[in-house]
Amino acid sequence: MMRCFQVFLALFLAGMFVFSTTFAQPVQVSSNSTNLWSSIQKTIEKYLGRPYVLGAVGKKSFDCSGFVWRIMVENGIMLKRTTARKLYLCLPDAPKEGSYHSGTLVFFDNMKHVGIVKDRQSFYHAQLRKGTNLSTFDPFWRREIYGFKNIPIRE
Repeated sequence: MMRCFQVFLALFLAGMFVFSTTFAQPVQVSSNSTNLWSSIQKTIEKYLGRPYVLGAVGKKSFDCSGFVWRIMVENGIMLKRTTARKLYLCLPDAPKEGSYHSGTLVFFDNMKHVGIVKDRQSFYHAQLRKGTNLSTFDPFWRREIYGFKNIPIRE
């Protein structure tokens, strides 16, 4: 029984290593982060107001992780399409002082929902009833925050 557990644990850890090293591929960004954020924000604006559809990645409809995936991919940030939970587990932590920086990913409700921070007051996401929109970090959303992650880029 112990041997089975050890084999399972070794396979699980090997799988997580392979998954984490191939999940988010950092890309070279030739411009500074301000220009990248400007480009990301233009892409976000293009997709605001689209309906929420579970499992959708755009261009006409999105779910929360599909919205984040589409925005990142269209800006040269290669991520594999996955759920908010898996995205959270594979991305680098945002430093506490950088949590509310523009472009940081914010995770809610025990990693079940993800959005993109605009500023200290608001974030973009795909919401069930409202579709893709800009929401404020009101008391409801602040209470639901699980954590913040950086997008995988290198300058």
